[in-house]
Amino acid sequence: MIRDLERILGPANRGALRAYLAWLASYAVLQGVAMTLLVPVLDALLRRDTGEALRWIAVMAAVVAATCVARYVQAMKGFGLSLTTLGTLHERLGDHVARLPLGWFSSETTGRLSRSATGGVLTVTSVTAHLLEPVVSGILTPATIAVALFFLDWRLGLTAVLCVPLIVLTHRWSAAAVGRGEERADAAATVAASRVVEYARNQQTLRAFGRATGGYQPLEDAIAAQRTAGGRWLAETFPKILAGGLAVQLAFGALITVGVLLATGDAIEPVRLIALLALTARFTGPLAEVSGRAGALRMAGNDMRRIADILAERPLEEPERSQPLTAPGEIEFDRVGFGYRPGEPVLREVSFRVPAHTMTAVVGPSGAGKTTLTRLIARFFDADTGTVRVGGADVRELSSEDLMAQLSLVFQDVYLFNDTLEANIRVGRPDATEAEVREAARLAGVDEIVARLPQGWETRVGEGGMSLSGGERQRVSVARAVLKRAPIVLLDEATAALDPENEQYVQRALRTLMAHSTLLVIAHKLPTVVAADQILVLDDGGVAESGTHEELLAADGRYTAFWNERRRGEGWRLVPASSDTGGPRP
Repeated sequence: MIRDLERILGPANRGALRAYLAWLASYAVLQGVAMTLLVPVLDALLRRDTGEALRWIAVMAAVVAATCVARYVQAMKGFGLSLTTLGTLHERLGDHVARLPLGWFSSETTGRLSRSATGGVLTVTSVTAHLLEPVVSGILTPATIAVALFFLDWRLGLTAVLCVPLIVLTHRWSAAAVGRGEERADAAATVAASRVVEYARNQQTLRAFGRATGGYQPLEDAIAAQRTAGGRWLAETFPKILAGGLAVQLAFGALITVGVLLATGDAIEPVRLIALLALTARFTGPLAEVSGRAGALRMAGNDMRRIADILAERPLEEPERSQPLTAPGEIEFDRVGFGYRPGEPVLREVSFRVPAHTMTAVVGPSGAGKTTLTRLIARFFDADTGTVRVGGADVRELSSEDLMAQLSLVFQDVYLFNDTLEANIRVGRPDATEAEVREAARLAGVDEIVARLPQGWETRVGEGGMSLSGGERQRVSVARAVLKRAPIVLLDEATAALDPENEQYVQRALRTLMAHSTLLVIAHKLPTVVAADQILVLDDGGVAESGTHEELLAADGRYTAFWNERRRGEGWRLVPASSDTGGPRP
């Protein structure tokens, strides 16, 4: 748990954490010493030796004063660590997650990250502010008292030590049960949270098929599983927590029994026994508190472990200094192999070169690895074998900042932030002038959208750009790329699902991009393919053919089959129902 806390707080706060733990341990030990001093005080008072009692009271007062100082210092240091955690952990998580490979992200890990960034962070802050102090005191204070009992009466000290295994075993048993139950409940809650988000985001699809009002079975199943996991957790852990408290009381009973037997056998004076029994009560009291907090401690430990695991995820390695670009605007794949899962390659020995200031179209069937090419160029993942070069440099030898400065990405699925149109376009280049933003918007047809909106440029587009159509969102995405003016532009089926009007605007912007950038386009539309300087045909994880449109048609290979299929598809049209055939015809 302490190791996880060190990883969460980071190297910069390691010294502060150790200072806090040192003061906390000092406070717990001093508290045990102060309680031990009750024995000689009570012994002297019961023997009516006022002088000796006053001397011991003076010593105890000094120890109590030191205990108060230690308690204050450790409390302030604990609160300071909590405030540091609250102020920096979200930023650390965000910075770390931003450097993780895209393959790390899934619905499960995203749900886990969301829960850790909210409830998990609050749990970590409560550990140093509230939870750790009673737990450490509940262990070190009784340990100090047990050591003192050996000096005061070795038989009671031995009894206390012999009770420790029973207390520790029951504590670990109950804490482990709480931890296992909490992990199951947390996993079920994470799935349920993901299903809620899924249900909310896919209302359009659900309503289209009449599934919005009759319930969504995956969500209902997840909620039922969460309820079952919570009930099972309570049923399994409650008896074990009671057993932990019972073990502490049994230890106290054993100490009283041994003390009474010693007193009845004249092995100890009754007056001294009373003082020692008062001390044994302070031995079992903190242990009972630790037992009661076992569940909270284990749950906090689970939350910290989950956050520590996220921070321990290995980010993409970056060089201290980027390799110089020897061929700006050029893309090269050199015998690249890659798979999203071990043993399931998507690309095999892929090699090709995209010269600067040219347009290359990538075609092929679904699952051939077209989108994977763009992801490897942008280094969302690292290639398993071979080398991907941008501007003549291995992408692994470029910092993320330098690599992204070379690239603009335009994908079919566009995400717009809940901000104004202008702010969403400025994502491409935040320091662009107003005139540059307006010109990029004009080339992509966004100015036509602005003219129709009630607040013009200041219109907020909603989360994900929900107030715009898919084609309009695509125009904004292309405007970002135009504004950035990167040497290389990657377009993943950017025009595949656009209507003629939106496609016209996007194609105009692409012609502008071709004037100063290298374009790698994953294309399905024939005009885009024909306009390319080079066409790559991907199939079964490799480059099956490459060349110009005329060269590939003359080869009469897979590209020819693709071309003919597309031509036939574009030649079909719908005719009125009153026609002779009453259906589609070529």
